[in-house]
Amino acid sequence: MSDSLVIIPTYNEKENITRMLDTVMALEPKRGMPFHVLVVDDGSPDGTGDLVREAATRHAGRIHLLERSGKLGLGTAYIAGFKWGLEKGYSYLFEMDADFSHNPKDLERLREACMDGAGVAVGSRYTKGGAVSNWPWHRIAMSYGASLYVNTILRLGVKDPTAGFKCYRAETLRTIRLEHIHFVGYAFQIEMKYNAKQLGYSIAEVPITFVDRELGTSKMSLNIFREAFLGVLQMRRFDIRPADAPNTP
Repeated sequence: MSDSLVIIPTYNEKENITRMLDTVMALEPKRGMPFHVLVVDDGSPDGTGDLVREAATRHAGRIHLLERSGKLGLGTAYIAGFKWGLEKGYSYLFEMDADFSHNPKDLERLREACMDGAGVAVGSRYTKGGAVSNWPWHRIAMSYGASLYVNTILRLGVKDPTAGFKCYRAETLRTIRLEHIHFVGYAFQIEMKYNAKQLGYSIAEVPITFVDRELGTSKMSLNIFREAFLGVLQMRRFDIRPADAPNTP
């Protein structure tokens, strides 16, 4: 058994998933146990699930697959993974993309930040030491502008509030009412951080270099961007309370 579960949502990631799984399996952490992986696959027609099963036979007990019937959204994939991991008793649960935009070698540094007391550790592009590689200038400008927008509205105090490379302590996820998370796209990333902060958990930013995917197709769309833009305005009105709080108005 490991104390750490890396959750990777997939849809048509056959170009990346085998190499990603083998890379995570090969990590030799200096602090903490080896990582386990849960792939949450939304019915990929390209055979991603079959490749995960093949990798699981080579790394028995460390790679797991949760298959769903179709594209149900990024947020619901992570929440399904969180619930699965909490039931299995993992202490640290991670969000990571399959396409190597997130460097698996940074998993250990994220975990260390949570081991040292953070409720959430964020792989940050915009904190000191962070960077973005292979992005055109207009995408960097849009992403950086979104971060300023989120912090202006929510006072989140996180330089990279839209980041999707994260580690949570299990306690943090147990306190957040996961069934009341509203958004499924990139607004999900903001909403989870906002919930954690509102519930009193510290958020640490660990500098990373984000590298744009080389293989496969990006899942970004205008609808996802619109959800994030409008969702930030709605979040200030959400009823955020601990999971064990009385269910009263």
